[in-house]
Amino acid sequence: MARRPRAPTPSRGAVITATVALPSLAAQAERLIALEIHTLAGLPAEALREAAVRAGADRTDALLAVDPALARPSALAPLMRRGEKPGFVVEDMTDVDAFAPTGVDLSDCPLYLVVAPDRGDEHENASPAEALTAITAAGRSPLLLTEGLLWVLQVPEVLERNHCFMTIGSRTRTASGRLDSRTPALWISGGTGRDGTERKDAPKLGWCWWNNRHTWLGIASAGGRAEG
Repeated sequence: MARRPRAPTPSRGAVITATVALPSLAAQAERLIALEIHTLAGLPAEALREAAVRAGADRTDALLAVDPALARPSALAPLMRRGEKPGFVVEDMTDVDAFAPTGVDLSDCPLYLVVAPDRGDEHENASPAEALTAITAAGRSPLLLTEGLLWVLQVPEVLERNHCFMTIGSRTRTASGRLDSRTPALWISGGTGRDGTERKDAPKLGWCWWNNRHTWLGIASAGGRAEG
């Protein structure tokens, strides 16, 4: 991967960038159960509750996450909400479920914690290639697509008009085995083009080019991950 000039670096374990902090882990578990994500992942509801208790039910510094292999982005995206508008995947991203953790080590646990997620506003107007250098230099890790989706499910307000984010920890490969030049991103639809006017203001799962910059898209990261 070609290295580009570094973007500003975030501090390790930076505070969550959102107008509303994460709920407690216990509340997060109940939210996932209410959305039937445990069923989607093939897990009993109690597994989520027990994971929250083990990690500290009252903690608000971490996101309760599901192994990406058990939670398809195409199934999570429609569960997002902004007001009454459901989330959706852009029409030209039919391979969204092929975007998998790349350069990110996960344990074999079906449930885990994403510690100190950050929206990466300081990386707005930096390309993913540039931001990845800064993120890793700061001892942080790029957020996965499933982690970003689960974050929005817990805190819809983390998506703000003109302040949304990419999840560059999830990549896919071309038929030749090379990394695809797209990277997933979560933002708010303007209701134009193929989105359709009825989707204006809806949360949207789309993609951006790896070497392109966007003034309104941060590049999200995690301070660490731990078993749940």
